[in-house]
Amino acid sequence: MEKGDILLIPFPFTDLKGNKNRPALVLINGEFDITLAFISTQLKWKEETDILLKPNKNNGLKKESLLRLSKIATIDKDLALGRIGRMDSYELKLVNINLIKLFKLY
Repeated sequence: MEKGDILLIPFPFTDLKGNKNRPALVLINGEFDITLAFISTQLKWKEETDILLKPNKNNGLKKESLLRLSKIATIDKDLALGRIGRMDSYELKLVNINLIKLFKLY
């Protein structure tokens, strides 16, 4: 696992009352944990720092989706159900730019 990989993981609901298997982007690969941003097909929720992803054979997505950079979780690596794809270098550059905006690191 490395930054840019898209994994299938049980992502928690924001109220922590359950979870749903969904794709997520690896942002940080730690020794025991991974920090992820979730990917949603709910396009109506788009925020300024979200990134629209079109499905392709590299990313493994089935539908047009939003990478929700403001929806981040850190989980145990063992919870990952598998790798479904990888973002390309252009999209990863957008991720880095938008994380700087989101966390006001400029």
